[in-house]
Amino acid sequence: MDAQFIKMRSEGGVIEIKMDRPPVNVLTIPMMEELVAALTQAKEEPGALILLSAEGKAFSAGVDVADHTPEKVGAMIDVFDRIFLTMMAIDKPIIAAVNGAALGGGYELVLACDLVLAAEKAKFGQPEITVGVFPPIACYFLPRLLSWPRAMELLLSGEVFDAPRAEQLGLVNKVLPQEGFAGSVREYLQKFLALSPVVLKLTKKAVKAGLNKDFTNGIKAIDRVYLEELMQTHDALEGLQAFLEKRKPVWQGR
Repeated sequence: MDAQFIKMRSEGGVIEIKMDRPPVNVLTIPMMEELVAALTQAKEEPGALILLSAEGKAFSAGVDVADHTPEKVGAMIDVFDRIFLTMMAIDKPIIAAVNGAALGGGYELVLACDLVLAAEKAKFGQPEITVGVFPPIACYFLPRLLSWPRAMELLLSGEVFDAPRAEQLGLVNKVLPQEGFAGSVREYLQKFLALSPVVLKLTKKAVKAGLNKDFTNGIKAIDRVYLEELMQTHDALEGLQAFLEKRKPVWQGR
């Protein structure tokens, strides 16, 4: 992908999308267009996992304040929303690797990921309220990830909190050492890469199919994914047969 602010590489089953706009990866409209393009490409590329990471001393300090002006805000919201619409359309698990600050729109990117890994010195927060606005994507995700009082406290206070606090709240899966963070992320991902990529993808698809539905309609939607898609794959049949034969399965990703 030919881009100025986003780097992509695919290696060992991981498609890495890396933000690279020094010093703190402030999200401009052109950079967000590149991010949409990268996510769209990653959706179709071979690979079991998508890793969202960043160069520099921050994951992302958020959307450029200059793009909030009356003449730009409509275009900014349009491309910003398209990032998340694209993320929601991806069935591959998306993992955020946060080394440094993830604030404002940068933290909203993290909230939309399936798994979150944080370096010890990472910081998180939605400080928008302190400059007179609110974070639309966080207004959607935080009440679904936390209790109502906890979500409202973070949204109404603009509090910035550290990685151990994020882990305590259940917003981070694991806090990893600052030293050698990138290597620790890759090591953590190995347990997922040992599994069938198509089954990982269909598991996420099933979760999304049942989300925000009552039980009857939710389980029907999940069962359709199970019967009509999962059980038609080589890997589901291979995994079951390998268990019966007491051997290690050989995944083909189909």
